[in-house]
This record gives sequence, C-alpha cells and structure tokens, in this order.
Amino acid sequence: MTRRPSRLVRVLSPALAAGTLLCTASCSDDGGTDGSRVRGVTASQVAGERQAPSPTATLSTDGARTALITEADIEDDWTQVKDTEAENWHDSLLIGTVDVSDFLTAKTQASDCRRLLGSLFDDDLLGRPSGASELRGFQQGDSRLLYQVASYDRTDPQDSLNWMGTLPENCDQFTVTDGGEKRTVQVIEIPLPKAGDARQGLRVTVQGSAGGDDATLTLDVAAVRVGDDAITVTAGGLDGDENDSAQQAVRQGTQRLKDVLAGKSPAPSPN
Repeated sequence: MTRRPSRLVRVLSPALAAGTLLCTASCSDDGGTDGSRVRGVTASQVAGERQAPSPTATLSTDGARTALITEADIEDDWTQVKDTEAENWHDSLLIGTVDVSDFLTAKTQASDCRRLLGSLFDDDLLGRPSGASELRGFQQGDSRLLYQVASYDRTDPQDSLNWMGTLPENCDQFTVTDGGEKRTVQVIEIPLPKAGDARQGLRVTVQGSAGGDDATLTLDVAAVRVGDDAITVTAGGLDGDENDSAQQAVRQGTQRLKDVLAGKSPAPSPN
C-alpha cells in the first residue's frame, strides 16, 4: 500500500472541512462488553496478567489485507469507501494548540494530549507500523469508521497500549485553541470485548464549532494487540458515538487477524 503523506503536507479533504471525521469501529463477543473492566484498570495492568501470547506468523501485506473487516462485519448502513479516500480523512476539529494551563504537570500531560490529537489526525494511534499495514474506511451519514491492521514487529505495540491507558487520567479534560477558537476535549475509558492479548478503548469528545455552528465530535477509539500485530479502530462523527459498530469491529476484526496469522481463511462475515 502506498505510504500516506506526512502530516505537514496533508490537506484537509473538503468532506471534512465542516468537521466530519475519520474513523473505525469494533464490537463485543455477544453484543455485550467486558464488564470486569473498571475505570483505572489500564492496559499495562492487563498485560501484567498476560496469558500465553497468541500464535503468530509474520504478517504479510496480503495477510493484512485479508484480515480487514467488511461492511457485513459492522452491519448497520456502513458503506465502504475507496482506499485513497480513507487515507485522506482528517478532522479539522482535532487541530489546535493544547492549553498547558489546564494541567498540574503541564510538560508530561500536555505532551500526552498533543500526541493523542496528532495520532488521531494522522491515523497512527500505536505509532508508525514497522511492517505490513493496510486500512479500510467506511461511511455512514456524517460518521466515519477507519479500520487498520498492522505489524509492529520492530516496535512494541504494548507500550502504546499502556500509554493509551493513562489518557483518561492525564487528558481527562483540556482546552485546545485554533485560530482564536477554543474547544473542549474530554477523554474517558470505554470497555472492549475480551479480544486478543491486550486491548484499550477510549472515547474522545471535542466540543467546538463547524461552519459557524456549535458541533460535538465523538470518537470511539479501540486498539487490540495480537502478538506483535494489532488492529485499530476509530469510529464516530458529528452524529454521535458509534460504539456498537466499534465493538462489532473489534470482535470480528480480531478473529479475522488471528485466523490469518494461524494460516486459516477468515470465516465468512455474518449477514
């Protein structure tokens, strides 16, 4: 897959100029969520109780492509878009300068919050993949769902999962300023299905304006590690959260990735 241009040279797509978003989504084993997880239990704590890692092979580009979810995996009225379109999804509400006065330990916390917004804008929540990487985008009204499968064999995706687990505390609420406009950002933890070797879910809410009108961008963000590979899902938009679709994408996508790594053909998507 052609590598996307760097953030500095990207241009916001017209479809997102009004504040629409890029995203991906996921789902739980049986429509429910992992009720055993509570606020404050981070990915690092989960990793401390790690079971034997999932058997993995080297993830090839073809394998990553096969592991991508389809419209049937997330149900509802999602429509798959062209890869080139999904690669250029960026939300202008995520751009801005983090107000360090919001933090008690400004240097550390503000840096974490800047990293969060930047990684959501650049579609690299777990850092740049060191191996194969494929993504797929879906659209439903003003909502977007961006789904990525990638290999991190020369980096450690667990480190990024641990970092994600600190964000509900370090970035629980902060202010971003862009062109004189102030936006309020809130970050909370959301439960995910028991999938993969480790996982972390967040909901990021940005309150600001789009086209001169008040607007709230809601993103459900999920990352699941399977060995040295991972799936990431960002789903949401101005219409509200897309938690059900995000949960479904996690459930179906993790299993597809595990099947590919085990040398199996992923099971047909549900109708």
